[in-house]
Amino acid sequence: MQRFTLEQLSTLLALVSEGSFEAAANRLHVTPSAVSQRVKAMEQTCGRVLVQRTTPIRLTDAGTVLLRYARQVELLEADTVRELHEGRSDSDSVLIPLAVNADSLATWFLDALAGLGARLGVAFDLHREDQEHTTKLLRAGTVMAAVTSTREPVQGCVTEALGNMRYRAVATPEFIARWLPAGPGLTDLPHAPVVAFERNDDLQEAFLHEHAGSGSSGPTHYIPTSNDFVRAIMLGFGWGMLPEQQCAEEIINGGLVDLAPLLAVDVPLYWQRWNVSSTLLDAVSTAVRAEALTTLRPFP
Repeated sequence: MQRFTLEQLSTLLALVSEGSFEAAANRLHVTPSAVSQRVKAMEQTCGRVLVQRTTPIRLTDAGTVLLRYARQVELLEADTVRELHEGRSDSDSVLIPLAVNADSLATWFLDALAGLGARLGVAFDLHREDQEHTTKLLRAGTVMAAVTSTREPVQGCVTEALGNMRYRAVATPEFIARWLPAGPGLTDLPHAPVVAFERNDDLQEAFLHEHAGSGSSGPTHYIPTSNDFVRAIMLGFGWGMLPEQQCAEEIINGGLVDLAPLLAVDVPLYWQRWNVSSTLLDAVSTAVRAEALTTLRPFP
């Protein structure tokens, strides 16, 4: 089998990033026909269809395998350029795609990456996904590393523990007075309005089933951004599970009440990354590990 050229691999990366042949052509300063010809040449080389010509384009299973290879080649090239230039690079910044859950993104993850872009000469492409589903982006080759709740490593990846993100069931005093006549606690909680992040957010339901013996029967408000989720609870839409980093200060000053102080929920988080030798990916992993150490609760 012939080897794929760097030009072909960079074309595939541009096509995936931009979503269409026309947009990829604009990015690469070539014609859409040239992009199409490069993709066809790659498909002839491997004997498989790589790209479904939809809008936006979709990769086939073979395409996702090649995408991962293309990203690894790009990463290796960036590492090599940095080493040759003693840590400096005059070329375009390499893109480091990472997957992270919304609560980590809103609380500690950006602090981990702060300053790294300029120091390493990279740009970050963050994919927000629930911690239980970030591994699918690793499998697809979409990202190089991910914050995940899955300890078992994806094939070709390594895993390390980051720590527990602790959640607390909270509501405003006004909400409690209106909806929880027995006061803070679990007695009336299943019948009260609740705030969920999105329809696959089962943290509130799991909390009720485990500690109240019942699911929620009250109305559910879906608020799909982390900061607005907090704001909805502060405005009395309903009760919800918030990370300690987002509610500890409000609990202290009385803006929120911890409905079950002895029943906090710990969600374990892990860092999964490609099992490749890369100074750039090593530096990102070190920064993530250090920030998690100061922010998350250690495993027992």
